[in-house]
Amino acid sequence: MIDKTPFGKHLLLLFCLFWTVACTDNKSEPVEKPNSIEKKTGLLLLSHGSHSETWRNTLFELENNVSQRILERGDIAGLKTAFMEYHEPSIATRLKEFDKEGYSDVIIVPVLLTVSSHSFDDIPTIVGLKENPESVELLRLENIERYTPKANVHITPLLDFGKILESNVLRRTKALSKQPEEEGLVLIGYGSEPYETEWRDLFRSTAEHVARETGIGEHSIGWCGHIVRYTPDSTTTAIERILEKKKTAIVIPSLIAFDENFQIRIIGGGIEKIGNEKDRVLYKPDAILPDPDVEQWVIDISKEYAATISNQ
Repeated sequence: MIDKTPFGKHLLLLFCLFWTVACTDNKSEPVEKPNSIEKKTGLLLLSHGSHSETWRNTLFELENNVSQRILERGDIAGLKTAFMEYHEPSIATRLKEFDKEGYSDVIIVPVLLTVSSHSFDDIPTIVGLKENPESVELLRLENIERYTPKANVHITPLLDFGKILESNVLRRTKALSKQPEEEGLVLIGYGSEPYETEWRDLFRSTAEHVARETGIGEHSIGWCGHIVRYTPDSTTTAIERILEKKKTAIVIPSLIAFDENFQIRIIGGGIEKIGNEKDRVLYKPDAILPDPDVEQWVIDISKEYAATISNQ
């Protein structure tokens, strides 16, 4: 029996109103799940590290030179620089910052020339993507902090995956060259013992590119890092191999940035052992950076990875 009193009529009206709202809600768009995470992607430019302030400042300059062009795209919200060892900010320090700032993903761009134990083992171990016992112990002995971030980590390929070194060395060689037919090219790199073959292949293809473009057909390779225990002897030997065939040796340091210890003390010291070196050796103590092609590489590869992350 229907209650026809004023009170009953009010109840009936409220019931009809509730039913209308409920039906309308059932047809509305689904509400976003509270557990869903909004993407916020950061970019970490990572390099080896150095005691040299000049070296470190060059890497900070790289960050400054690409920052605006990367951030204005809108797919990356923040950009930082970190050093693997020797100096802060470390990888762990930067990843903690990204976590504190609420990033869901971090793209790590290693500004390293070519493959080494750092790229294959140490860096993935530091960020929690790999558990290599040898790397773990080495990092512990060197007091390098490991940190597994809350954010998803994505490590990009290294610098030598493109043709950047070829164009870089070609430009620097042309700047020093005077008589290509009487010159030979000497490439000096840091080197990594387990990956010496890969380093030599990289330098060989670079020298062949220079030869095609300039006619400087002879080349030699030397080392200045721990592969030769930081001595200048390898530089001297590499130059002497060229001077046995050519009148002049052009020496190009194939190092990421300028470090007084390498470009001046080790490479420069190796050149000083050559008799009449001022007449027989052409050398500028420079480095790969600064280079607009490296900047563009950072911009392009960060864009590629940011797009993949946003589509996941």
